[in-house]
Amino acid sequence: MRSLLSLGRWLALFLALLIVLSIPAPSARWRAAASRPVVTRNPKIGVHTRLTDEVEEWKIAKTWILVHEMGSPWAVEYFPWAYCEPEKGRYDFEHADLVVEYAYAEGITILARVDFVPQWARPKDSTTRYLDKDRFSDFGDFVYAFVSHFRDRLRYFIIWNEPNITAEWGYRPVSPEDYTELLKIAYTRAKEANPQAIVLAAGLAPTLEGEQSEWGMSDLIFLQRMYDAGAQPYFDALAIHAYGGRLSPDDAAAPDRLNFARAELLREIMVRHGDAAKPAFITEGGWNDHPRWTKAVRPAQRTAYTLRAYEKALNEWPWCQAVCLWAFRYPRPAHSYSDYFTFVNADFSLKPIYLEVQRYAHGSR
Repeated sequence: MRSLLSLGRWLALFLALLIVLSIPAPSARWRAAASRPVVTRNPKIGVHTRLTDEVEEWKIAKTWILVHEMGSPWAVEYFPWAYCEPEKGRYDFEHADLVVEYAYAEGITILARVDFVPQWARPKDSTTRYLDKDRFSDFGDFVYAFVSHFRDRLRYFIIWNEPNITAEWGYRPVSPEDYTELLKIAYTRAKEANPQAIVLAAGLAPTLEGEQSEWGMSDLIFLQRMYDAGAQPYFDALAIHAYGGRLSPDDAAAPDRLNFARAELLREIMVRHGDAAKPAFITEGGWNDHPRWTKAVRPAQRTAYTLRAYEKALNEWPWCQAVCLWAFRYPRPAHSYSDYFTFVNADFSLKPIYLEVQRYAHGSR
């Protein structure tokens, strides 16, 4: 019996060693050998993953496997500038490489959002969204390096996040004109790195704030002023944030209403400026089913609204290429209402909404 126990321990040790050896060495850039296609009845299904702070490789791999198995061929992922360039000109893409390669292996097309200012590029005690105009060229340098590094893996790049609210613009008055200047620099450098890159103007926060508000500016006004500032030649597609609140995806769009269909109003601005041929992507959005949050819906409503949103984009919005809803999974629980936006829990247990989207995507619902 003792010899059998000893043999069992050796076998367990051997198997553990095999598992460790099967994981690519982090010091070398691992390359996925092939990409398996996502099977889905709706090619516009997408999610917003949050692997930015996921440090364990197996969890990165498992996340993309679950995205694939749900039937989602699209995902937005966040690649912070500060993480990738901790010092000027010194790039570290090790973590980003893992995220991108595992997504590629699972057939997921990533829309890569880039922002988050490193400490060396901003004043002391400023936020990670504060970037002076004389540092815009530093961000352009990073975009060039990032797009170059992922030239054969990433094609879509979102420049910044919600620049129409002060919290995302360094707690300064927002400026469509300054953002347009930043977009122009980023677009130019991205195209220098890869002429086939698709550059998306930032998703704007859906808000009814006026032009003089200390908190931000209406997404509709902000986009109009971007066009007025000459932004048109400097983005290939528009990112849109479309949260439904407590309203159905079919609730009618109106300038004084925040709902999922508000995306149509942003689209109308594009068309008025001759950009009907440009696509749009919903890069954040969705519904929350927290039992006590005043802006949440019931779990069954959330599922119904989510499926309807995917279907609406497929059948009614030919200009919308993907609907990437917030958020697939967090690396750790937030212990707040935000946990109720997710499709999968931090421990990888599947929520009912995941299973229902999976059934819909595979045609069994």
